[in-house]
Amino acid sequence: MAEGPIRKLTHLDDAGAVRMVDVGEKNLTRREAIAWGRLRTGRDAVAAIRDGHVAKGDALAVARVAAIMAAKRTPEWIPLCHPLLLSGIEVSVDLQEDAVEMTVKVRTTGPTGAEMEALTAVSAGLLTVYDMLKAVERGMVLEEVKLLEKSGGRSGRYRRTSS
Repeated sequence: MAEGPIRKLTHLDDAGAVRMVDVGEKNLTRREAIAWGRLRTGRDAVAAIRDGHVAKGDALAVARVAAIMAAKRTPEWIPLCHPLLLSGIEVSVDLQEDAVEMTVKVRTTGPTGAEMEALTAVSAGLLTVYDMLKAVERGMVLEEVKLLEKSGGRSGRYRRTSS
């Protein structure tokens, strides 16, 4: 795949046209991806969640469901993602003094990884919190959505070493 210091782009054919990579010949392996993100809010927004005063309902429960739904539908959002049969999705949410943090772990056994599903899930989950809280605060900022780790496949294990 590599030609000297320049790698061939896998999602472009020889003429430079976009294509979806054929993963049909790849081995099925157990794969896992963990993504994390943060929605910076004000203290009033966090208090509204904590005290159950969000007019639209339980913001964290709805955000968890949104994250799960987004992971399952990632190929509909990200054009070159392959549809995956996900075997597990875990969503955890932590309230900080001035933020909502979400971590999503996605598992599958297949020919390609689940990083995009985990990243999409975190993004959709935190955007859902924004939607639930926008009547309380409009100045929220979605920040630092990132892949923390992944395992499986040809490239093996990745773990973020810096913040």
